Amino acid sequence: MITVHDLHFAYPSGQPVFSGFDWTVKAGETWAVLGPSGCGKTTLLYMLAGLRLPVRGQVSINRQPITRPRPQTGLILQDYGLLPWATVRDNVLIGLKLRKFYGPDGRHAPREDRVNRLPLVDRWLNRLGLAAVAKQFPGQLSGGQRQRTAIARTLVLEPDLLLMDEPFASLDAPTREGLQNLLLELRAEQNLTTIIVTHAIEEAAFLGRKILVLRQPPITEPAVVDNPGADIEPRGVYRGTPRYLEMCIRLRTLLEESRHS
Repeated sequence: MITVHDLHFAYPSGQPVFSGFDWTVKAGETWAVLGPSGCGKTTLLYMLAGLRLPVRGQVSINRQPITRPRPQTGLILQDYGLLPWATVRDNVLIGLKLRKFYGPDGRHAPREDRVNRLPLVDRWLNRLGLAAVAKQFPGQLSGGQRQRTAIARTLVLEPDLLLMDEPFASLDAPTREGLQNLLLELRAEQNLTTIIVTHAIEEAAFLGRKILVLRQPPITEPAVVDNPGADIEPRGVYRGTPRYLEMCIRLRTLLEESRHS
């Protein structure tokens, strides 16, 4: 689904981040992108989202080069990106309003299609446990409720690719683990191709069926770690298994090696 070919990117300061980088992602896969601060995790995510462009090389999704944001890609940020003056329901609606109900081909959708999309709002409010707070404002919500609102706003647009930039980093441990479980349930239900950026080893080991480890820039080739236990073990059990602990140790070792290389 995603092809990154001969990717070159440097910050305005001239610091190179990617140089001749290649990477592929198949449809329906769940990836965690792990690495230290400043290694290019968020930069890579933004290039997948069409918010940044490479200096050279190409990023393609479904064989289409990415030169701008695409309607079928959902992006969820760490700071939620909610409008403080809008209710939960209006925040979930905002994506539909901003896109003016455009269809996947970029053309204006017929009125009946626009009307048919509206029940999706209530569906996701119910599915994510937000129906009871639908008329409240973000300032009245917990961090977990705000993040679920951001997730609902994205899923109502029916994306085929979900990009997440450290979405649970600011949450307390119980809330974070609950949302991690929810994310895996939603991914399985929707068969979404999912890429989540994180700096937390434990989160990468739990969420990523495949893990892309980014080391010190400039990054020339991907370090990919298969994590089959993320699919084999039951979600609530995997965190306590030897397989999970071994994966955390392996990822920590990779990061330590890159730090001293």
